[in-house]
Amino acid sequence: MPSQLDSLKDFTTVVADTGDFASMQEYQPQDATTNPSLILQAASKPEYKSLVEKAVSENKDSGLTGHALTEAIMDRVLILFGIEILKIVPGRVSTEVDARLSFDKEGTIAKAKQLIAAYEAEGISRDRILIKIASTWEGIKAAEELEKEGIHCNLTLLFAFSQAVACAEAKVQLISPFVGRIYDWFKKETGEEYVGDNDPGVQSVTKIYNYYKKHGYTTEVMGASFRNSGQITSLAGCDLLTISPKLLEELQNTDGPLEQKLNAETPDCDLEKISLDEKSFRFEFNEDAMAVEKTAQGIRAFSADIVKLEQLIESMV
Repeated sequence: MPSQLDSLKDFTTVVADTGDFASMQEYQPQDATTNPSLILQAASKPEYKSLVEKAVSENKDSGLTGHALTEAIMDRVLILFGIEILKIVPGRVSTEVDARLSFDKEGTIAKAKQLIAAYEAEGISRDRILIKIASTWEGIKAAEELEKEGIHCNLTLLFAFSQAVACAEAKVQLISPFVGRIYDWFKKETGEEYVGDNDPGVQSVTKIYNYYKKHGYTTEVMGASFRNSGQITSLAGCDLLTISPKLLEELQNTDGPLEQKLNAETPDCDLEKISLDEKSFRFEFNEDAMAVEKTAQGIRAFSADIVKLEQLIESMV
């Protein structure tokens, strides 16, 4: 009998949510995603320290000093991890823009172009890269411009339906709604345990997926940030799901088959098409207390881990 992981791959593109190469080789995902926290975890391990050392040595004689040197090394670390990941996965890797640029449209665009240029200098097509950007208004508008230049984006830290609507209207390539962090918020607020289709995180992704399919949006939906395998199996059929090594292992070790819960051919949605300008986006987003709190928290956490990674780099320079 096939495992749940094998069964899931029949309906959904499985993506590894890790910076650990061994896990990717074991579970054979199509794509891989990284973020500052995952890169920090990986870079702190002895087996990956050589990549950081390589980035340091390549930039030591660049003539740069201070923060400019640290930034150059940081970017090189991201690229080196991405290159290694692309040797393993046949599809795409997501590389994240500095979270401290989350409210800086022009800064985000500039950094995205730098990262793409660095990949292309290594002979890697931009079609294999997704630039990860926080789903702020500024981030979404930056992604809209980048997409017009063939730089594809993964809009992350997405918690509100308004964020999903704005991303679709901006024609971004892919969104990453955060199932587990939505679940965390509601569990803390209510004290309730949510399971399967009753999980607010599952419900959020289901709503977005069905809305996109009903109205013909091409933006891909990739559920992210899972707390348990039940959240994953409840979203079987979603375009993509990015899954941690621990949950990939659990799915691999559990016999399938799975039921396809989401289907692009038969979307369950009675919502009319919505369009949001900046004022209506900010108001609708502000109405969602969970989304406001979790987006801000996520930006703070990723920014803090970037600072820690910079400190690790500076200790090696």
